[in-house]
Amino acid sequence: MVTKEMVSSLTIIEVARVSPSNPDSSEPVALPLTFFDLFWYKLHPVELVIFYTLTDATRPFFDSVIVPNLKTSLSSSLSHYLPLAGKLVWEQLDTKPSIVYTPNDAVSFTVAESNADFSRLTGNEPYPTAELHPLVPELHVSDDSASAVSFQITLFPNQGFCIGINAHHAVLDGKTTTMFLKSWAHACKNQDSSLPEDLIPNYDRTVIKSPTDLDTEILNAWHSAAKTFTGGKEPENPKSLKLLRSPEIGPDVVRYTLNLTREDIQKLREQLKRESSVSSSPKELRLSTFVIVYSYVLTCMIKARGGDPNRPVGYGFAVDCRSLMVPPVPSSYFGNCVSASFKMPLKAETFMSEEGFLAAASMVSDLVEALDESTAWKIPEILGAFATLPPGAQVLSVADSTRFGVYGLDFGWGRPEKMVVVSIDQGEAISLAESRDGNGGVEVGFSLKKHEMAVLIDLLHNGLKD
Repeated sequence: MVTKEMVSSLTIIEVARVSPSNPDSSEPVALPLTFFDLFWYKLHPVELVIFYTLTDATRPFFDSVIVPNLKTSLSSSLSHYLPLAGKLVWEQLDTKPSIVYTPNDAVSFTVAESNADFSRLTGNEPYPTAELHPLVPELHVSDDSASAVSFQITLFPNQGFCIGINAHHAVLDGKTTTMFLKSWAHACKNQDSSLPEDLIPNYDRTVIKSPTDLDTEILNAWHSAAKTFTGGKEPENPKSLKLLRSPEIGPDVVRYTLNLTREDIQKLREQLKRESSVSSSPKELRLSTFVIVYSYVLTCMIKARGGDPNRPVGYGFAVDCRSLMVPPVPSSYFGNCVSASFKMPLKAETFMSEEGFLAAASMVSDLVEALDESTAWKIPEILGAFATLPPGAQVLSVADSTRFGVYGLDFGWGRPEKMVVVSIDQGEAISLAESRDGNGGVEVGFSLKKHEMAVLIDLLHNGLKD
């Protein structure tokens, strides 16, 4: 199907459907959601855009080489990841939703061309967040069903192209998403439909165990949360798969990436050691890269917002529970194995003082130290806490991870120029990724209102000066 619909600076060339080649099964495949999946089933999908610089990317080369290679390799990769071609459904007689794949199912694959400024979108200066939205494909979600994932390939003539991914969070977490993308890149670059052992997904749902009926507890927590959003009214359709309404993103919201070098992180580590040694209650801190970077960033974000020092704030981060479970869940497990660790509500003044960075590092360090299998059992409690947040609370969170290795995603035209987590604009979230140069640094992505971003950028950079 070829259309010439203009969206912003985007021309849609084609909206195709790509089905798995030689699927392992000619029978329907059903995967019930686990309690980990149910944690995310109402939340906004994960939206990523991965940019590749390629000056050879003319329209003829794009049409005859890039798109066909990406389609063919996507088809062969999906044969190992059949649930991604399926959909999420909640049958009336079932107690919870399932991912169902039936033969002839396919993923949506949009091909487009953009005249947007590629160097701006891949650069480090702030630009309007709205410029990223045309590069992310739609994900079909209705009361009755939801697609697992959709893809979009967009050409920037003679500059490069990008791959946009829209993934339903109830179907896959960051680890599984990255595993699939690595499988696709492997198939595309090597023209090889067989996968290395570490990229073959494990679909065994019996590895996810819980001490109580967490499925019911989490669905009840979501039901209670839904009532708070509707002023106490019972939801019309308790089995609706529609997601929570997303906030409108205004034209004044901008995107910015901070590149922290290994030297920057070491400087912040030394600062925390000094401050801790002379504080009134010195203690040994777990000064991992994550603790240092997240503590620094959340302190700067709370200071940038300013306002009443007594205003409520909170923070949290997603926790991959694969290695925390007893016995551990295989790293190749397909689906969600992610809980969260949160601390709220606190007061902004804790972070706005001179000792704010140390206070943040102490708290984040304690949260990380306390992680164990019980982190997984706290999902109903976390959902309940979110439903009762004070109005206007600033709650910061983290998307993605420096451990995913996204800058190794080479489809045959080199490593990515930039990876952007578009979906952080749905809340007070930041994104983390390893630095592109592989030298131990960290990329931090932000999406904030323009005036607040200007203050934040000054704070971030001033705090790194000698």
